[in-house]
Amino acid sequence: MTAPALTNLLDYDATGLAGWFAEHGERGFRATQIIKWVHQQGVIQFDQMSNLSRALRDMLATQSEIRPPEIITERLSQDGTRKWLMRVDNGNSIETVFIPEGERGTLCVSSQVGCPLDCAFCATARQGFSRNLSTAEIIGQVWQAARALGQTPKLGRHITNVVMMGMGEPLLNFDNVVPAMRLMLDDHAYNLARKRVTLSTAGVVPGIDKLAEHCPVSLAISLHATNDELRDRLVPINRSYPIAELLAACKRYSSANPHAEITFEYVMLKGVNDSLAEAKALIRLLQGLPAKVNLIPFNPFKDAGFERSEDTAINAFRERLQRSGIVTVTRKTRGDDIAAACGQLVGEVQAKARRHQRRAAATEETL
Repeated sequence: MTAPALTNLLDYDATGLAGWFAEHGERGFRATQIIKWVHQQGVIQFDQMSNLSRALRDMLATQSEIRPPEIITERLSQDGTRKWLMRVDNGNSIETVFIPEGERGTLCVSSQVGCPLDCAFCATARQGFSRNLSTAEIIGQVWQAARALGQTPKLGRHITNVVMMGMGEPLLNFDNVVPAMRLMLDDHAYNLARKRVTLSTAGVVPGIDKLAEHCPVSLAISLHATNDELRDRLVPINRSYPIAELLAACKRYSSANPHAEITFEYVMLKGVNDSLAEAKALIRLLQGLPAKVNLIPFNPFKDAGFERSEDTAINAFRERLQRSGIVTVTRKTRGDDIAAACGQLVGEVQAKARRHQRRAAATEETL
């Protein structure tokens, strides 16, 4: 007879964990105790949780577990960027990246195994799509990275920012991403300010509206084009949610959460979207929005079909936006020698399906 599966407590934020304890006849404050042990102290063995009674520790050991994804390999870039390959099941693995810069340490976290959105310039999309990550697999990336970096209350914080910009479209895994982000914000877990947690989306409009209601954090929009014809080709989800609908959702998000930052990401593709005419069109599009623009030099990969814009074109594009009053920065390319730069994460993905089927199934399942 097969033993019942253990509940992975990493799947719960504070509210969910308090509910789980209530179902097992325990008071809600036990959730805070567990969260502190796991996320602040890095302890996942129940017998080491010294302020819990022996009876409670025995119950936890028989009913539950705390199981983050397993680190398979770690690679270190010449610029200090770290990339971990983490196993999430027997057939799939994901990648997580840590980017240090002065006093800032940014962790780039994945939300899906692969990605269903098929953006033309992204290596992740070429890998196909397998499934959504669980909350445990999402927050487990933060847990593993914090441990690998030696982050504890005594040693201090290495991870100052988390960006949901790894593999996958976070808003197509809304129900698992939001509890993970709530743990990132939780005073008893990672205690990050809302402005230091950023969710990047290719433009899932219903998800943006849900996020504004349930967990307003900083928002990054993968825009990459100023007209629907080009964006349909570069970011195919634009066919479902065209630019006008996307920008209207951004305005609603900003109105509902005036302190939340919105950044527009714009990958610079030579001869495709990097002209001064495109810069002027972008200025017109972003009028009336508290927008910041992040220009991303294209990070090449095999058979990409695109080239990185020349530095002169990137600089001219940035300067034109800046003259209009839009805060604009060019993202530094970090970790490209270990394929850890933006758009280069691939992991190991099984159970591929046709892209249009993957996109439709993922959208229907989540929204």
